[in-house]
Amino acid sequence: MARGRARAAMCARATDRATAHASAARRSADGGAASVVAVGILGAVVVLATLSLGVVATYVDVRRAAAAADASALAAADAASGALVGTPCDLAATLAVRNGARLVSCTVDGAISSVVVAVSGRVPGVEPVASARAGPPGSDR
Repeated sequence: MARGRARAAMCARATDRATAHASAARRSADGGAASVVAVGILGAVVVLATLSLGVVATYVDVRRAAAAADASALAAADAASGALVGTPCDLAATLAVRNGARLVSCTVDGAISSVVVAVSGRVPGVEPVASARAGPPGSDR
């Protein structure tokens, strides 16, 4: 009987060791999976942040172009009406440069001026363009 108990105890220890070994094998197979997921999430966050910075920079450049176009059109309209001394399109080009843009086109029809300006974008290959029209009150009809 003592022999039977000893044998049973030995079998129980062997079973415990086998179970512990199998459990450790399962843990080592799963080990590092959370790290891989974390690196993947971090990479996605970096990509999204980079893309959103490009979108925001382009939006700011578009607003800069619009402001430069408005100022240039007003200067050209003031020169066309005689409120400022100078050639309308020359004044529009000067104001465009002062606002960080370049004048693409300028047309004056009586007291109404229309300008198109472009700014160099912060995102490579993107050059925002804006147009504006100015003249005396009631000239938009």
